[in-house]
Amino acid sequence: MKLVTFDDGRPGRLDGDTVVELDCASTREYFERNGEVEETGRRIALSDVKLRAPIVPKKFFHTAGNFTEHHTELQAVQWSHPVHKGIVFFQNVDAIIGPDEAIVYPEGLTKELDYELELAIVIGKSGKFFGPEEAESYIAGYTVFNDITARDIQRREMQSGVFSFSKSIDTFCPIGPWIVTTDEIPDPQKLAMRLSVNGDVRQQGNTAQMVISIPHLVAYHSAQGYSAGDIITTGTISGVAAVQPDPFQFYLRPGDRIEAEIEGVGVLRNHVVPWSAAHDTPPYSTDLYSSTVG
Repeated sequence: MKLVTFDDGRPGRLDGDTVVELDCASTREYFERNGEVEETGRRIALSDVKLRAPIVPKKFFHTAGNFTEHHTELQAVQWSHPVHKGIVFFQNVDAIIGPDEAIVYPEGLTKELDYELELAIVIGKSGKFFGPEEAESYIAGYTVFNDITARDIQRREMQSGVFSFSKSIDTFCPIGPWIVTTDEIPDPQKLAMRLSVNGDVRQQGNTAQMVISIPHLVAYHSAQGYSAGDIITTGTISGVAAVQPDPFQFYLRPGDRIEAEIEGVGVLRNHVVPWSAAHDTPPYSTDLYSSTVG
């Protein structure tokens, strides 16, 4: 089953090219009620609705450095601190956008906007403190995530060995286009992944290349406690702009169109727009590094 959120935030499921509206307030509530939700009887052509981000989780767990080739290529970036496998931080849920929505380029903050295709795991029920052997029962489905990152900001953050702000700016968290339930994904560790910009393939890989498997990731994060509808990302594959010989030939720019695809899960499409397309104020700029107190 494919679960969607559409128009003004209504939840539904896909039946071919038709959206079947579900009688609950949100996709998160659908999982909180263990899927025991009736249909409203309303059916709308998929072409007649606007798909939104399929879910806004209570918690968004972010994993980095979890694909073999990407972990290796990161060493060439010469971060001040290594990116260890399975490093975790929280994503800003208010930065979430959905399919075909615009990533706003904050040119007052960054000149190095990068892409990172990731598989995102959707948790189906609350729980905590369990092992990998129990993890499968907590996974409800999967969606596509594009981890937009301001590399120049990340470079400064990495001087302290952490990063978060560089990935959490408004519109930097595209997910979608829907949630595919686990019954449609026989083996989530054998899914082809590909990201292209303006038709040019930038990233290719497979979930088989993960260092830490999905059950172990889910079990590891359980110590922080899950709510139904929470999201865990699995890390990106190789090919990001930052590791290229000339990254500025690859960094995202206004006008770029991105297709992030995971086999069996879907294709998430977004485009990049300049600050002026979304705001009627000058580009926002701030520099904590040059400010002082007193």
